[in-house]
Amino acid sequence: MYPVIAFPALAGMTYPKLDDRSLVRTVSGPEEIPSLPEADRAAVRVLMTSATRGCSAQTADALPNLGFVISQGAGSDRIDIPALNARGVKVRCVGEALTDDVADLAMALTLMLCRGLVRADAFARSGEWQQGRFDVGDSVVGMTIGIAGLSGRIGQAIAARAAASKMKIAGLNRPSNTKLGASLYDSWVALAEASDVLVLAVPGTPDLKHIIGADELAALGPKGRLVNVGRGTLVDTTALIEALESRTIAGAALDVLDTEPLVPARLAALPNVILTPHIGGQTWGQRARGAKIAEDEVLTFLDGTRG
Repeated sequence: MYPVIAFPALAGMTYPKLDDRSLVRTVSGPEEIPSLPEADRAAVRVLMTSATRGCSAQTADALPNLGFVISQGAGSDRIDIPALNARGVKVRCVGEALTDDVADLAMALTLMLCRGLVRADAFARSGEWQQGRFDVGDSVVGMTIGIAGLSGRIGQAIAARAAASKMKIAGLNRPSNTKLGASLYDSWVALAEASDVLVLAVPGTPDLKHIIGADELAALGPKGRLVNVGRGTLVDTTALIEALESRTIAGAALDVLDTEPLVPARLAALPNVILTPHIGGQTWGQRARGAKIAEDEVLTFLDGTRG
């Protein structure tokens, strides 16, 4: 019997301290937990999960002595936090391990969109370079970058990178943003209207579903760009496709989709969109950092509860 149950770790993510002490048992996923012997489930104090697998109330109910859920990733939208809190279960998301990598991707996508780097690569490879010069791209210097999630770890990391590129920073008029030295706006439409590039770096909570729709995209305008490294549900995909097709906005770069891993054919066919397969925090460095944090947190919890 093991005090820790873990869903399969990502490649390169190992927990040597837990393995050395024979503390962790790996199961295929939440669907396997109810089939475990009752004594095995009763022995579990910790569940190690991920942002994609989460922890439902049903999973927690199958582990009567669960005291700690730790998740690799920044998102908690698939973790039933109210249900876990009601049971006194501690929840920890290891978001700090991926902050810099997600911010790097957000800034890279911003530069790729504005400079037309994907098209430039195709232009050079195809032989078109021999026929003439590539179109001039847009400099980000002096542009305004609107950041949804400005006061969060990732939002602040994006802002630091954008400031280093001599961009102006904007966000929503929220108490958490008032001391950050950014220009603040009272609505999503107003923020979009003020932004040359609008970056989404907030979780996919129900209250934020489709915060970017037709009105916000129209406000972003024909020279504006959208970058989403948050969650796919933040954007009305149909409205976005229509805005890209009609050139209501200049372009978009999306690391997340509400249909992922399925990419709508209309979206994939567009030349003014960049798509990446939800890789914002997926680096070897993030996996090593995340595993170390999770391992130490689990050992601290177990040692503390054992007295």
